[in-house]
Amino acid sequence: MKDLFDLTGKVALVTGASSGLGVQFAKALARQGADVAICARRVEKLEEVKKEVEALGVRCYAHACDVLKVEDIKKTVKDVADYFGKIDILVNNAGVGDTAPAESMTDEVWNRVLSTNLDAVYYCAREVAQYMIPRGYGKIINVGSIHSEVVMNPATWPVTAYATAKGGVKMLTKGLASEWAAKGITVNAIGPAYFGSEMTSAILDSGAFDAVAKAYCPMGRPGREGELDGALIYFASDASSYTTGQLLCVDGGWTTI
Repeated sequence: MKDLFDLTGKVALVTGASSGLGVQFAKALARQGADVAICARRVEKLEEVKKEVEALGVRCYAHACDVLKVEDIKKTVKDVADYFGKIDILVNNAGVGDTAPAESMTDEVWNRVLSTNLDAVYYCAREVAQYMIPRGYGKIINVGSIHSEVVMNPATWPVTAYATAKGGVKMLTKGLASEWAAKGITVNAIGPAYFGSEMTSAILDSGAFDAVAKAYCPMGRPGREGELDGALIYFASDASSYTTGQLLCVDGGWTTI
C-alpha cells in the first residue's frame, strides 16, 4: 500500500504557494518524494518556502505568477515544464476570500473573487493540460471549499461571491474530469472547511468563530495543519487512479448539517 502514495519522480506545480495552505500542500507533496514548483505574486515569500521544501530532500523551483494575468499563467507553466521536463500534478490553490453583503458588493470585489477563485483555476488547468495530454498522464487537484456545497448564515458573514466561485470550481472539476478522463488525466477537488491561513485569520480571530463552529461543525473546531494532506496525496497519487470528478470535503462534518 505504501507505494500507492509514493510520488518519487513526479513533478507538482502548486499555485498560491507563498503562504497558508499552498505552503502546506507543497511540503506534503515533497514529503512523498515529488519535486515541487511553487508560484505566487510574492517572490520574497516564495524564496522562504523554497528553502523549506528543499530541506525535505527534493528539488523546488520558485516562479512569480499573478493568476489574474493569463499570460503570467502561460509563462509560468511553460517555464516549469522546461525546468523539470514535465508536469505530473497541478494543485490549483491560489484564491482570495474577499466578501461583502451582496447588495453592497462592488464590481471590483465581485470580479476579483470570481476571476481569482474560478477563472484562474480553469486557465491553469488548461495550460497544464497541454503538457499532460501528450503524455497521457496527469493529476489535477482543484481547491474548492465547503462553500462549494453550502453557504453561511448571512448574519454571521455573507459568502455569496466566494460560494459562487467555489461552486463553479466543483462543476469545473466535473466538466474537466469528463473531458480529460480518456486522455489519462484525473481532475478532483478538495473542499476544506476553515483552516488557519492569512486568508481566514480575520474570521478565525474575530472572536465569533468558536460559536459558529459549535453551531455548524460537528467537530466544533477549525481544521488543523496537516489534516488536508491525506486528501491531497490521495488525489495526487496512483491511489486515485479510478477516481475523477469528485469533491472531497475535509470539514469536520460541516456539510453534514
